[in-house]
Amino acid sequence: MKRNRTIRAVSLFSGAGGMDLGFQKAGFNIVWANDFNKAACETHAANFDCEIKQGEIEGFDYAKDIPDCALVFGGPPCQGFSVAGKMDPNDPRSRLVFEFQKVVAAKRPRYFVMENVSALARLEKFEDVRARLLDGYSRLGYNVEFRVLDSQYFLTPQRRERMIMIGTTDSLTSFPFPRPHKKLISARSILAGFDAPGTGNNLGRCDARITLAKRPVLRTSAYAGMLFNGLGRPIDLDRPCQTLPASMGGNKTPFIDTHWLRNPSGDNWLKKIHAIAMSGKSISNLSVPSYVRRITVSEAAALQGFPKSFKFCGSRCDQYRQIGNSVPPPFAYCIAVEVMKRFVAEQK
Repeated sequence: MKRNRTIRAVSLFSGAGGMDLGFQKAGFNIVWANDFNKAACETHAANFDCEIKQGEIEGFDYAKDIPDCALVFGGPPCQGFSVAGKMDPNDPRSRLVFEFQKVVAAKRPRYFVMENVSALARLEKFEDVRARLLDGYSRLGYNVEFRVLDSQYFLTPQRRERMIMIGTTDSLTSFPFPRPHKKLISARSILAGFDAPGTGNNLGRCDARITLAKRPVLRTSAYAGMLFNGLGRPIDLDRPCQTLPASMGGNKTPFIDTHWLRNPSGDNWLKKIHAIAMSGKSISNLSVPSYVRRITVSEAAALQGFPKSFKFCGSRCDQYRQIGNSVPPPFAYCIAVEVMKRFVAEQK
């Protein structure tokens, strides 16, 4: 597909730049970015040739401080809408979807793309928020549609459902949402090429201890339920991994069986422990072998779809948080390509 670097884009709530990577790869020229987090801004500056402004978005004059552009994209903080949070529409962070809308009102881009958690699109308790957003964009003259997409169907080795809202001043018969890919990417295919934790291409080691629960919550799958203490979960290497949380860095960091990683046809310790628990026997007195360990920062970044060359700044916890808060770059790319097609078609 032909790309045109003259199409200017603004990135809001940019974080480390996961969404930016996707839109840049699709051909957009990102001219301005913003995030309130210092470490995330340092990461963004280390990887993009783009002006990144640190600070709360409300502190900027949207008309004067933000450059003119044809596209605005970003993922406002989602804690107020997330099932992992309090799901409070009155959470101060929930208002930021409307700050995004104010930027659109000030800059009048031809397109905007907003990402958020799936709960904002699905739950009845957020119906009023959705209605206010859609009404606001309609008053601005935008045609808008939103869908819940799962990143595992868009070149990403991770299951991650997100609401994608696309708006445009164009008159459309269909919106540029990408079609799902049939072939999924397994966690094993991504993690197999890494060096030992803390060495070579595998930095940001997490040594948080893994312990078995005294009263495990059992499910049919060894990768569901709660066999372990803390909120970290084992990764099924033969599938895309579960959603990586921003709270990684301690006992909420997912973990893997490295023996099974290296030998897919060999023993799977996690399934053995699950079978013992399912038989009714106690597992709390058993020890977790050293080859079952937490994923590193480098591995988490790869499972999120970041290239190995991407540089993260800040503390180890900062880096895990930036990864967990990011839009997976391949997922963003699939969306960005479809939007770019509309710009290219207009220029023909």
